[in-house]
Amino acid sequence: MLELMLCSMLTIFPDYLYRRYVQHKRIGYEINLYTMWYELRWGISACLLLTISLITLIFYFHPSTKSVTAVFRTVTILPEAVGRVDEVYVGINEKVQAGAPLFRLDDLKQKAAVETARRAVAELEAQAEVAQTELATADSQIKEAQGALQIAVDEYEMKALLLTKDAVARREVQRLANTIESRKGTLGAAQAKKETLSTQIRVLLPAQRASAEAALGQAQVELDKTLVRAGVAGTVQQFTLRVGDVVNTMIRPAGILVPSEAGRGTLIAGFGQIEAQVMKPGMIAEATCIGKPFTIIPLVVTEVQDVIAAGQLRPTDQLIDVQQLASPGTLTVFLQPLYKGGLDNIPPGSSCIANAYTNNHDALARDDIGVVEWFFLHAVDAVGLVHAMILRMQAMLLPVQTLVLGGH
Repeated sequence: MLELMLCSMLTIFPDYLYRRYVQHKRIGYEINLYTMWYELRWGISACLLLTISLITLIFYFHPSTKSVTAVFRTVTILPEAVGRVDEVYVGINEKVQAGAPLFRLDDLKQKAAVETARRAVAELEAQAEVAQTELATADSQIKEAQGALQIAVDEYEMKALLLTKDAVARREVQRLANTIESRKGTLGAAQAKKETLSTQIRVLLPAQRASAEAALGQAQVELDKTLVRAGVAGTVQQFTLRVGDVVNTMIRPAGILVPSEAGRGTLIAGFGQIEAQVMKPGMIAEATCIGKPFTIIPLVVTEVQDVIAAGQLRPTDQLIDVQQLASPGTLTVFLQPLYKGGLDNIPPGSSCIANAYTNNHDALARDDIGVVEWFFLHAVDAVGLVHAMILRMQAMLLPVQTLVLGGH
């Protein structure tokens, strides 16, 4: 309507002035309801063409959309294992800090596993102490074997000397030689036992203790999983958990945690696909939101998603017909406030209306720009004012449409 009024001032109104003051035709006489089209046909035709061109120019170079939302992500409150609730620490709509306990599952099984693992570690510590005692015993056995071997060697040397004088039987000397070999075997066995105990103390027992401590750590982790904590600071929503409820990680979540900063600081808008060549990061934009009426929020385009979600294809066990993807999607654009605090007091999830404005200042500053291009770019920048006026009219009428005309 606003575009039609502006165009009529440039077409129909001059045509009427020509008819009135040059051809001396008056309204109600020569120009009436039946002759208006014939008398003002040039102005009306030009007005329609100019209006259509102006609307096309405005909406293409200064796109607008009502699909603007302060999108936010929620965190599902779930334990890492299935269990029965034993204690609940928070209530509905309660604000929590990161790391605050929310609820605890029954942990008797996990506590038993921790105690078992702790006892296994204590058992290995006791085995290490026993191995140290056995090592001392092995040292004593080695000394005993060394003494017995020395005695046998001394007796053998004495008997061998007497054998040269035929003072002792040869059989006795042979027996002592066999005794020496036996004592050497006993000494070797004692030394091997000591080496085995040393290896067990140095290698085996530490490895077994490390495994037991790892099992204890795993059991402690499973026990810690029974206490569910808030991953981020936020507000607990839809949290109706009670003692005795069974929480399932697949089909029975405990509630929803809305992060404190969720949906704040960024608006996500969906513009038409035809705007793909116009929307660029750095464009100035404006928005008005239902959650903050009568307010125009200056914004800037920070990012333009380079894909359109409507064409997304996920592999399934059935062939996808392209006709199912024929519904056109929107171009996702991220908008952030141009000034600090611009989106304060905008509730996350608010619906908004946004305009983006093409800026040709850099192109107009070129030295090699032609006259036609210069005039066209000036016209493009100038018609953005019309869209800005429309947005301000929408901001004024939005509460009326919502509260009165919307039936709320």
